[in-house]
Amino acid sequence: MIVHEGYKDVPPAIRGGVVAIGNFDGVHKGHQALIGEAVKAARERSLPAGVMIFEPHPREFFHPNESHFRLTPLDQKIAVFETMGLDFVVVVPFDAELAKLEHFEFTDNVLAQGLDVRGVVVGYDFYYGRQRRGSPESMILAGIEYDFEVVVVPPVAEGGEVFSSTAIRFKLAQGDVAGAAVELGRRWRVRGRVIGGAKRGTGMGYPTANVPMPKGTALGHGIYAVRAHVGGAVHDAAAYLGTRPTFDDGMPVLEVFLLDFDGDLYGQEMEVEFIAFIREDRKFDSAEALVQQMDADVAKVRDVLAGTV
Repeated sequence: MIVHEGYKDVPPAIRGGVVAIGNFDGVHKGHQALIGEAVKAARERSLPAGVMIFEPHPREFFHPNESHFRLTPLDQKIAVFETMGLDFVVVVPFDAELAKLEHFEFTDNVLAQGLDVRGVVVGYDFYYGRQRRGSPESMILAGIEYDFEVVVVPPVAEGGEVFSSTAIRFKLAQGDVAGAAVELGRRWRVRGRVIGGAKRGTGMGYPTANVPMPKGTALGHGIYAVRAHVGGAVHDAAAYLGTRPTFDDGMPVLEVFLLDFDGDLYGQEMEVEFIAFIREDRKFDSAEALVQQMDADVAKVRDVLAGTV
């Protein structure tokens, strides 16, 4: 799969293809349906299939001082794309130059001249160009003008609930990682490099690996059953996200306790896969009371993971 930055000097191998356009944060089931339409249309015409995404997210560009919860950072997003039968990904920098393009300039400069697209797939809620003046309807008209097919994908739902990144963020904020996994079509993960901590867990018999959460992440505080991917191995683990109210009530931290593991993880890259919510965070009267609860938590995590593939 070719990953190309920008819409200029595009390699010949990805010109003249079918492109799904969007931010695809989460690459959830709705996004997967949309991308699947692009792959299907491309294969029917023996054309390359790809996606066009924008980096940073337009919301981050227009509101740089606001916190934004990204479900899938760029590297994770590209890793998911690689599993979907795509031939290429075009990562368009969302900057002042792109932001000032009128919608008709976007279709001319980016799609027609830049990529020479033969097909475009967008969602029913796709708006583009300066002040979001472009719409699915205007994209259809552009397709007529520039001779490329346009497919507009309607809302994708299951059980009456439309898949959306906003809904997934809400579930994660409530600690509902299982519900988020249903919408994502896979379990939600975070990735970071293990850093040093206060080592309170070690003193209580539960040494943890501290993993910084990506900026803006809004996951419900508490204990989770997780799997830790590190150094090419996968470990069952219990994870805590919270402010440590029993001790200092400080900044939120993700602490991961790998079950039946003895080793040094400091400085290593770890990906934490969230499987189930165990309980909410709370303050305990003493460290001893906390340890007793941790014993119970870890026992429950073992039970949950033993029955989970």
